[in-house]
Amino acid sequence: MRKITSKITKKVAIIFSVAILSSFTLLKFVFDKNDVILGLLFDSLNQAHYSPQTLDDTFSEKVFDLYLHNAFNKQFLLQSDIDELNKYRHDIDDEIASQRHDFFTVAQEIVAKRIKEKEDWSKEILSQPFDHTTEEEYETDYKKLPYAKTNEDLKNEWRKVLKYRVLFRLDDMLNKAEKKDSSLASVSDKKITQAQLSVAQVDNAELKMDVIEQKIESGKLFDSLETDARKKTLKEQEDWFKRLNKITPRDRFSEFANAFTGVYDPHTQYFAPKDKKRFDQGMSGQFEGIGARLQQKDGILKVSEIIVGSPSYKQGDLKAGDDIIKVAQGAADPVDITNMDMEDAIELIKGKKGTEVRLTVRKTDNSLKVIPIIRDVIEIEETFAKSALLDNKNKLGYIYLPSFYTDFTRNGARHCSQDMRKEIEKLKKQNIKGLVVDLRDNGGGSLQEVVEMAGLFFTKGPVVQVKGKGNLPLNVMEDRNPDVVWDGPLTILINHNSASASEILAAAIQDYKRGVIMGTNSFGKGTVQSFLNLDDFLLKQFDTIKPIGSVKITQQKFYRINGGATQLKGVTPDIELPDPYALIDRGEKEYENPMPWDEITRANYQEFTAINYSKVIKNSHKRIATSPQFGLIETQSKEIKIKKDDTKYNLNLAAFRAEQKQLRDQNKKYEDLRKEIKGFNALLLDEDKLRLTDDTARLNRESKWAQNIAKDLYIYEASNVLNDLN
Repeated sequence: MRKITSKITKKVAIIFSVAILSSFTLLKFVFDKNDVILGLLFDSLNQAHYSPQTLDDTFSEKVFDLYLHNAFNKQFLLQSDIDELNKYRHDIDDEIASQRHDFFTVAQEIVAKRIKEKEDWSKEILSQPFDHTTEEEYETDYKKLPYAKTNEDLKNEWRKVLKYRVLFRLDDMLNKAEKKDSSLASVSDKKITQAQLSVAQVDNAELKMDVIEQKIESGKLFDSLETDARKKTLKEQEDWFKRLNKITPRDRFSEFANAFTGVYDPHTQYFAPKDKKRFDQGMSGQFEGIGARLQQKDGILKVSEIIVGSPSYKQGDLKAGDDIIKVAQGAADPVDITNMDMEDAIELIKGKKGTEVRLTVRKTDNSLKVIPIIRDVIEIEETFAKSALLDNKNKLGYIYLPSFYTDFTRNGARHCSQDMRKEIEKLKKQNIKGLVVDLRDNGGGSLQEVVEMAGLFFTKGPVVQVKGKGNLPLNVMEDRNPDVVWDGPLTILINHNSASASEILAAAIQDYKRGVIMGTNSFGKGTVQSFLNLDDFLLKQFDTIKPIGSVKITQQKFYRINGGATQLKGVTPDIELPDPYALIDRGEKEYENPMPWDEITRANYQEFTAINYSKVIKNSHKRIATSPQFGLIETQSKEIKIKKDDTKYNLNLAAFRAEQKQLRDQNKKYEDLRKEIKGFNALLLDEDKLRLTDDTARLNRESKWAQNIAKDLYIYEASNVLNDLN
């Protein structure tokens, strides 16, 4: 996506200003911030979105349904609540036009009431032991359930939810108790063998549980474990409700605003100012702070690691294991953060580069110390491209790219295309014979970055075609740099979660026949979004309510250079690899209101014809067909599909434990999929190990990462394909 707020033309600005003036002049400066945001959203979307919508009853119905789907839960609401809200089903468009928000107000009153009710129910239900001998089931897929008609029905459903959570904890505790007591384990194992325990043989499962419980209950251990499981579940619930109760009216309005934007398409979204800040940090891979990894335990924020080279590292006093008790902004009064929500506490610690934060810290010897730290820009290394050297007959390169990150804020952050170039150059020094680029689970990012990255693998030419709304001319985005960084054998790994920019790169390499695409069909997101800062379109009389946020708008669709679209269909790999989730529907087509698929004319480009990939692909298919590991993955995909469709859980303790044991036993056979592969290895580059010499924690993490690469069956097969290309 591209940020275009700085490039908005005066003409568009005038259009927006006129629209806002016409919408709000009659308010005589007495206005509601929510009304202003909704008015701005509708005007801006209809001016800039690829497919504008009409504000009518049909639009109102779509907003209503999407809001109920995203913001409400059948665990919380009664049918009577839905009936009350249904009165507004066709009124949302009228409310937007007349600057009213009755539907939203009523919805929030209902939600607040139900949250308080469920919080009280949780305390009441978890205060007493459950009857674990009752035969009953819990349905985890709420789409299959109707809304409860009475409070008694809803409370009973809530009881099942809590019992289900307690059972998971209790099963784990009982397993540990059985392992600790060897005599109990031997009795248990004998019973399992004799009874040939399975989910279908519940009677035998109960027989086994009788033996176990007799053994455990002799020391009242079962009662103790059950009580502990309920206490931990209650603590989990209390933390959850604490987070729910912290959600501000502004946050809840953002949910409603995004039901509004979601009618246009799944990727058009309203961002409150704090959400936009988080988005920019994620895309740039950096934030401003002190450079300490933190975790919370029992209400105390603890330092788990100091990032080498960070402000905390340079200052020197803050150490791993320290407890942060208070936070002060410079010389201001400190704020006690004990029992504060972790996210809120971290927001107090983070801040602009060059500003001072003073931490009151309890050291490991229980002494207190005030530590002043000057904040700076911190890079999140895990978000950037990184490489390893593969050893499989030949030396091969491997680059993992988690996202197509860029610097939307222009603060000097890193760019993924530049980092990709650097990683390739490092690998070339090792005389690699081929390169694997891993785009699995890469959800995309910057459109400009993917165009520049594609150009690293071929000389000048088109990469992607971009089409705007209406009759706007087609934009063929080209790599204009004749420099080629890697011209050798190339494979690209994709999966169901490879989206947007990942699909552009994979499609371009495939269309040019420049490399081999491997994995599973990609996500199917073929749209381009840009940000508009809504503050830019407010008249001066509204300055008091700034900032009001931004809107990410789908303004364009992109197409392959062969004229096809990745929208909905995704990229089909040249070599399809078995996948555990192959039988599960995933991707853009599963979203609400996706943009339709279409196609345009082919761009002018020349395919690479020097390499015939058919033999290479055929060899890979043979290896896959005869591989026990890939065969195991195909079996796994069938079992995952069965489990996904079977959404009910038996809440009888014996039957529940039998089901869980069967699942554990079933999953044991998949442990072989993460074992080392004979004749295949992965190593960190020497220059990376040298660079991380002083950061032992990160060096250990990166070394484990390389070890996991050597166990990855998909990377191994990609390296086999590269060998075939040599």
